[in-house]
Amino acid sequence: MYVRDAKNRDEAWLLDWIEEAEIEDPAFRSRDYVIALNEETSRKAGFGRIRNHSGDSGTFCELTVLFTLPMWRNQGVGAHVIERLVAEAADEQYETVYVFTTEPGYFTMFGFQPQESGQLDPHVTDRFETVRESRESNNNRFVALSINTGELTVPQRLRDRFKRAHPSDEPPEGEVVIEETAEDFGIDPTETTYKYDTG
Repeated sequence: MYVRDAKNRDEAWLLDWIEEAEIEDPAFRSRDYVIALNEETSRKAGFGRIRNHSGDSGTFCELTVLFTLPMWRNQGVGAHVIERLVAEAADEQYETVYVFTTEPGYFTMFGFQPQESGQLDPHVTDRFETVRESRESNNNRFVALSINTGELTVPQRLRDRFKRAHPSDEPPEGEVVIEETAEDFGIDPTETTYKYDTG
């Protein structure tokens, strides 16, 4: 497993999953995303995005999207996507990355710290309020968190899971898969002359 920058050819796949997951990304650009992949099969496992905000009142970096495909969950995929995104923010000279989330416990395990909205810089507060107004409901309360780019830690258990990750719709390594054949469906392959001939 590894995480790489998204390429133009990944755009349709990204858009399909963004729609499937009901993720709002009005400023979509595939080049802003990273994708986690299985290095042996090139099967995609998850993705994420950081967004650089700049304006008259300042600049900041926000982790705006993090998604792991259902068949790859609980295997450290999201952790490694976050690690790659925070490293990219550091490469772009950002000292801090913000995330506005309804799942703060997930991010605190990597070192993200909750921030009181009254203590955020005004330009960060404006974005946080926009996120809250557009996505918050009675059941989903957003929390602002931040991390210094040099302080991110990925727990070893998530690193180990990522090394052994495989999709839940594939059998574990070493398990024998019985492949279905035409005979299993009552089709005699010696008599079938066309690809879609059903008898």
